[in-house]
Amino acid sequence: MRQPPTQTRHRARPTAVFRLMTVLALTFAAILVLWMAVLLAFAGPLAARWREPVLRQPVLIIESDDWGAGPLVQADALSRLSVLLQRVRDRSGHPAVMTLGVVLEVPDGARIAATGGTEYHALPLADARFDAIRAAMQTGIDAGVFAPQLHGQCHYWPPALMEAAKSDASVRDWLTAPEPASTEDLPSPLQTRWADASSLPSRALAPEAIQQVVVAEAASYQAVFGSAPQVAVATTFVWNEAVETAWAQAGVEAIITPGRRATCRNVAGQPAGEDATMLTGERSLAGQTYLVRDVYFEPALGHAPQRLVEGLQARTRLGRACLVETHRFNFMQALDSSLSALETGLIAALAASPNLRFISPPELVRALQTRDPAWVETRLRPRLVAWRERLDEIPRFRRVAQLSGLVLPLTLLGGRA
Repeated sequence: MRQPPTQTRHRARPTAVFRLMTVLALTFAAILVLWMAVLLAFAGPLAARWREPVLRQPVLIIESDDWGAGPLVQADALSRLSVLLQRVRDRSGHPAVMTLGVVLEVPDGARIAATGGTEYHALPLADARFDAIRAAMQTGIDAGVFAPQLHGQCHYWPPALMEAAKSDASVRDWLTAPEPASTEDLPSPLQTRWADASSLPSRALAPEAIQQVVVAEAASYQAVFGSAPQVAVATTFVWNEAVETAWAQAGVEAIITPGRRATCRNVAGQPAGEDATMLTGERSLAGQTYLVRDVYFEPALGHAPQRLVEGLQARTRLGRACLVETHRFNFMQALDSSLSALETGLIAALAASPNLRFISPPELVRALQTRDPAWVETRLRPRLVAWRERLDEIPRFRRVAQLSGLVLPLTLLGGRA
């Protein structure tokens, strides 16, 4: 006897629901597998950004390179910078800090000229002609506004410069100039310290030669400042692992980087041969702590004070310190306007971020290494927020997260992917 149609429909419903639930479960499982695959594919950079310390408050450091041996008018610029920085203070009363990437010698043009340009001779920062420059530096150091860093014995590799001078009259004239030279006037490739760029592409230096000259420049630094260099920053951001090893043996505890390491100059003269990337707080193989400097503020090139503020706000969202790169040439070419732009930018930064703190690189490194809770975030929620903000900088990750739908759970965590 056939069953009524209504009974057949009642029996079919549970089967349809079960099938739907099965499809949904399998779909969800497939999505989870896809998301896990994406996370595994990007596990390295995701984990690195999770390990990277998250700062509890905004931090700003002005990083300025190329000071030291060179034009004598630096003394006035340094004195005025010191006064300016002492006027600008954070909520704890600490003045703004500017690092000085120190160059310890320039060519002794008169002596080189006397040899017919055949022998290199150095004019060291310890020379009496630079007394006023050293005094201005020390005044700022004593006031807590200058933090010296090793930029190099010189802003070039002397044998490369001498070789280039054989065929380049402008380099030969620069080497034999009677007054202390400005290294900014050299062709950019020749300003590289840790590669032979006398011809392009550049050639690597022997590790033994690197070790020898690092020992000498660390001794020169100590003779001027009374202590071994704690922080180093390579000229033109070209250096290699052999340099880091030599720096470590000389006492350098931190390395300023742009977030990647270029090891040479290519045929076009550009920094190339990147063999490593790094995040703030990561360690080199030789044991130093890396700091990343990636905000650029050059008033003489037309950079407005707001650029400094925007850089600070962006790094604060990432839970990072804002290290601002600026160079000596700003305060040599346009001293008054560059000083004004710097002060305006610092004051605007304090207004935009009232909790802003000024600190030196060695102090920042100590806080990162010890995970000092006064500086480094330990709570899960703020660390998650900063981690999510860092995901956009991972190449291709945001696009893959959008295509896979992984962007949805990341957004549900309270932020954007």
